[in-house]
Amino acid sequence: MTNAQTDAQTYKMVDFELQSGLVLPCAQLVYKTYGELNLAKNNVVLLPTFYTGSHQRNEGFFGENRAINSDRYFIISVNLFGNGISSSPSSTPSPFNAGNFPEITLFDNVRAQHKLLTELLGVVEIALVAGWSMAGCQAFQWAAQYPDMVKAILPFCASSKTSEHNIVFLEGIKAALQADAIYDDGNYQVPPEKGLKAFGRIYAGWAFSQTFYRKKMYRLKGFDSAEALLQDWEQDHLDWDANDLLCKLKTWQQGDISRQPAYEGDFETALKAIKAKTIIIVCDDDMYFRVEDSEIEAAQINNAELHVYTSPWGHCVASPGNDPKFEEFLDQSISKLLS
Repeated sequence: MTNAQTDAQTYKMVDFELQSGLVLPCAQLVYKTYGELNLAKNNVVLLPTFYTGSHQRNEGFFGENRAINSDRYFIISVNLFGNGISSSPSSTPSPFNAGNFPEITLFDNVRAQHKLLTELLGVVEIALVAGWSMAGCQAFQWAAQYPDMVKAILPFCASSKTSEHNIVFLEGIKAALQADAIYDDGNYQVPPEKGLKAFGRIYAGWAFSQTFYRKKMYRLKGFDSAEALLQDWEQDHLDWDANDLLCKLKTWQQGDISRQPAYEGDFETALKAIKAKTIIIVCDDDMYFRVEDSEIEAAQINNAELHVYTSPWGHCVASPGNDPKFEEFLDQSISKLLS
């Protein structure tokens, strides 16, 4: 089914059971494909979406003369539950609308994506799962959840298990949003604008590094002051539904590839179960996903490499257009995995 608003396709799943045991009567994944699936059905590159991402924004990670291109690969860009495009608090009918939308895990997202790829698109093998931030967390999840299907993963600025420090940061922005009286436990009648602005303002402090602000690098993005950048982030988050943001935030907080029946919380066993060729890219100044955590992951995953990129852009180094040299760095790593 074509989704005219997003120029994409919609995959509907009836009575989709979540990891929590709750059942969504009609779960929807919105996705877009580029290129053609080959006869062996194994030239697939899967690009999940990041926290504030969409399939459109994923287009910044591939294209002509890029390591990932639709001339050679069948690219599937799929929207995360809760991002306002796939099933989300803002788009799901009662009784699971708004603040009543159920908890969604990365396990749920990947299981739904697996159904899309295998039951609808006929995919047999995935050449690469790659992504930035929460999309990279899904790449780790794919490799642990379906180790025999995924040949390679490249998570960048991401983690296989959300660190306590990251969880604490997310608690802070959540509290700021929920402190707005209009939020009303998710039952707001108009957008909680003060909460959304506070959410965006705090987020901006973590998205870039201390060096970024000390060197006033926001001027490279057209802002004459840090305050101007903060106001831009306020306005950007006004475009988001508050319940959608918090749905994805909860998914992010609970990220842990061992949080599934196959591993029963044994994180080391889950990492060792990954069979995919793995390159983990981390920015040395990322405030969310730290080099030390990535080192632990790379040491436990068989056939894994850790590539550290040095940049004051911090977590936002991977946002298309910010650092052209990172794009080259990323494509070199992707080419190595796909060669």
